[in-house]
Amino acid sequence: MYDHSDDFQDFLQELGDVKPIKTDDRVLLDTAQQRLAKQLRREALAANQQHVNPFTMESVKPVDPLDYLDYKKPGIQDGVYKNLRLGKYEIEQKVTLSGLSLHDASALLYTRLTAAHQRGVRTLLVQHGRGEQSKPFPGLKKSYVNHWLPQLDIVIAFHTAQPQHGGFGATYVLLKKHPNQKLINREKQAKR
Repeated sequence: MYDHSDDFQDFLQELGDVKPIKTDDRVLLDTAQQRLAKQLRREALAANQQHVNPFTMESVKPVDPLDYLDYKKPGIQDGVYKNLRLGKYEIEQKVTLSGLSLHDASALLYTRLTAAHQRGVRTLLVQHGRGEQSKPFPGLKKSYVNHWLPQLDIVIAFHTAQPQHGGFGATYVLLKKHPNQKLINREKQAKR
């Protein structure tokens, strides 16, 4: 019978001065995609640190729960606005405000819109609910969304959603292109 313990001892002796690679000794590859992601995260962080939520809570004009919300900045093409209104653009992100206080809804909406813009998102769906039973007046959160959205420079248009996307309880929001949109699009295409 052959004794394998001698072979094992020889093996261990050969490996005697070999040490495992430490995690901090590994080389990390820095691809163009990783550099873009880092740059966008830095810009988003800087933007969030520089800008405080600009949404105001005063002078809100009540909107009926069954009223349409509609807004477009001057210069937005009628065809672009029509496609937004008809829900023809792909919804790239949803923001749900139901169940939140007005203060929390304001903070969440601002944070999500600015972060989406930094990532190159163009179309969002804001789900605010109709608020038929809200106090002190019906359509409270919907009224505030209608009041807040035009306060952001990055919002170029919005409209009440089609029934399949929430109808009177949701709003399509169109953001302007991020200054780095060409670079963002190139990176998205490279992923495919």
